[in-house]
Amino acid sequence: MAISDLSHASGWTTDDLDQIPEDGVRRELLDGVLLVSPSPTDIHQIIAMRLGVALEETCPDHLQVTQAVEIRMSSTRSFIPDVLVATDEAARRGGRYYTPGEVVLAVEIVSPSSVSMDRITKPALYAQAGIRHYWRVEIKNGIEVHAGVLDQEAGLYRPVGVFDARINVTEPWAIDIPIKKLTPRHMS
Repeated sequence: MAISDLSHASGWTTDDLDQIPEDGVRRELLDGVLLVSPSPTDIHQIIAMRLGVALEETCPDHLQVTQAVEIRMSSTRSFIPDVLVATDEAARRGGRYYTPGEVVLAVEIVSPSSVSMDRITKPALYAQAGIRHYWRVEIKNGIEVHAGVLDQEAGLYRPVGVFDARINVTEPWAIDIPIKKLTPRHMS
């Protein structure tokens, strides 16, 4: 079935996404609008891979670190973080997506084409969905990680810290990762 064969006059849904054959293209939904992202750069992918591995090294048994798994917030809203931590129970389910209640940490790596989404839209909607922790990775002259924790009453992420030498947080578990460990060789 071709994407053009799907009816989406009243907006795209997650059911529509399920009808598309797996082709490796990242498709997200924002209130029924289909968002298709360009392929990430090698730097983006290296940082995502290294961050996932670094998180996995100290991840508690009741949690699971993964990359690029969909979070379905509603039938018309679905995002795919670059790295995420979900409950082990959710990971054992073996599905193609998680619900917000199953996600403990969502991480987005900012690309030139995702600046507004990663800095404004996604954190606002992840917070609204109740995802407890959000990290944004900025790539400039080096790597900077902006960590936030959900203030449920305010419905937004409160800054925990901006890390350019070491990520050092106590939640969602004690994490201490040197930024150098995430840095691609040609950026060092």
